Amino acid sequence: METAKSKLKNRSTVKKPVSVTMEHVLLALRETMDEREIRVRSLFDFFDNSNLGFLDYAQIEKGLASLQIPPEYKYARDLFRVCDANRDGRVDYHEFRRYIDAKELELYRIFQAIDVEHNGCILPEELWEALVKAGIEIDDEELARFMEHVDKDNNGTITFEEWRDFLLLYPHEATIENIYQHWERVCLIDIGEQAVIPDGISKHVKRSRLLLAGGLAGAVSRTATAPLDRLKVVLQVQRAHAGVLPTIKKIWREDNLRGFFRGNGLNVMKVAPESAIKFCAYEMLKPMIGGEDGDIGTSGRLLAGGMAGAIAQTAIYPMDLVKTRLQTCVSEGGKAPKLWKLTQDIWVREGPRAFYKGLFPSLLGIIPYAGIDLAAYETLKDLSRTYILHDTEPGPLIQLSCGMTSGALGASCVYPLQNASG
Repeated sequence: METAKSKLKNRSTVKKPVSVTMEHVLLALRETMDEREIRVRSLFDFFDNSNLGFLDYAQIEKGLASLQIPPEYKYARDLFRVCDANRDGRVDYHEFRRYIDAKELELYRIFQAIDVEHNGCILPEELWEALVKAGIEIDDEELARFMEHVDKDNNGTITFEEWRDFLLLYPHEATIENIYQHWERVCLIDIGEQAVIPDGISKHVKRSRLLLAGGLAGAVSRTATAPLDRLKVVLQVQRAHAGVLPTIKKIWREDNLRGFFRGNGLNVMKVAPESAIKFCAYEMLKPMIGGEDGDIGTSGRLLAGGMAGAIAQTAIYPMDLVKTRLQTCVSEGGKAPKLWKLTQDIWVREGPRAFYKGLFPSLLGIIPYAGIDLAAYETLKDLSRTYILHDTEPGPLIQLSCGMTSGALGASCVYPLQNASG
């Protein structure tokens, strides 16, 4: 049989999700509005086995367990939170129906985006293409397992009804990445005591994307704040009391505008790998601390963040030391010292160990800073997702606000330690 890889070569790109209505969903499911009403009501009654007329968290958890979705999966609480629109601690039928309506429309939109041949079903090569476009690499064997799990009638394709049944109670946004992770977790649960990590996890490019995203974010943010960083370092090393304005004038007098960016090239060289290593290490440490679902709580986030910060700081510390000396050296003839000349002088005059001078106090500052920064960032994102965005993913502006707040909080808490280590 022709593999999905070979078929992919001659295929078009995955379409963007299109606008759909409930009429499209009914047509795809081949049911009337009355039939759909009966189906949704039956599902609600399945969870409401005590005939209370509403659902609480315990009923939803018990219902998911009856569907062989064990508590270890940990999305019963998320499902309850998404359905409970008015936040009164219970889910009535109208709230449940509103969730089902929105979810089926969402699932049909992404189903249509994957079904590039418009034949009303998802073929293996179409699913493969959607995964590839999302940056997910799996082999043909894993693709077959994915199809087999969703394709209940084993005809080699996935209908919308099968797609809906697989994802209807999944409370998170139905992106290709989330759907794939959902399948991975289901796969782990199905394996039971013989649980092993599916091959797809090791091949998922998420880590490389984390490295790239973390590196780029660090480089951009450092360049944008380079003048403030130079000013901070100069103020820290001056023995006599000096105000901000006189120090700014002094930097300008020595090197003009370039003086505010002295050492920024090395700063970017340092912070890009540092941010990349930190974020990647953080994501790798979370499942080690709290399990595969990454639900580690605030204390676990603090621990994972602190450890990730220590790993990253140790890896790039020689560049940090050279950068600090470059920023604080007195200019000769109005010119800043050369980077490689300064590095060579440290190596020749002080030896290789000099590049790790001050590492221990630096770690004393970076461990709590990174822990507070990353833990606060994730916590703020979760709070905004739950209480502001009603379980949708935060956009760039909200993520930027969370990052600024968490960074400021971490820096404020550990500034005396960082000042001492600088």
